[in-house]
Amino acid sequence: MNLIIERAYVWVAEIEDHPGGMLQVLKPLKDAGADLDLIITRRAVESPGKALVFVTPLRGERQVAAAAAAGFNVADAIPSLRVQGQNRPGLAADLAATLAEARLNLRGFSAAELGTRFVMYIGLDSEAEAIRAASLLQQQWGSTEAEWHMDAA
Repeated sequence: MNLIIERAYVWVAEIEDHPGGMLQVLKPLKDAGADLDLIITRRAVESPGKALVFVTPLRGERQVAAAAAAGFNVADAIPSLRVQGQNRPGLAADLAATLAEARLNLRGFSAAELGTRFVMYIGLDSEAEAIRAASLLQQQWGSTEAEWHMDAA
């Protein structure tokens, strides 16, 4: 199985936890032409009345400027990988096992099936662990070095 593994730069913003709170930060991204692959929103338990919105990717200066104006910052504390490939039953558990056997602790894990394919985002504790995780997944799951991209945010 060939996996495509990329460094994903995830952006995060704090929003008000009320109807329309998410719209206030997503509309500027839409207006800037952002075509987001992932949006996750979670209430901020430590800050009542607030929530966090995570998005990726942002491409180009216009989108980055719109994100900054809407309160987004790169979530540098959560180095993340985007993994995609052919889907099959049990694949997420198998990929998680590869990382667990290497004693890599996952900071975040989101996955979705898209027809016969899957896309997964894996957050780790450090940039070194993200690179190590990408290498392990490449070795075990047949992806090639050419498919590992470390694009700048």
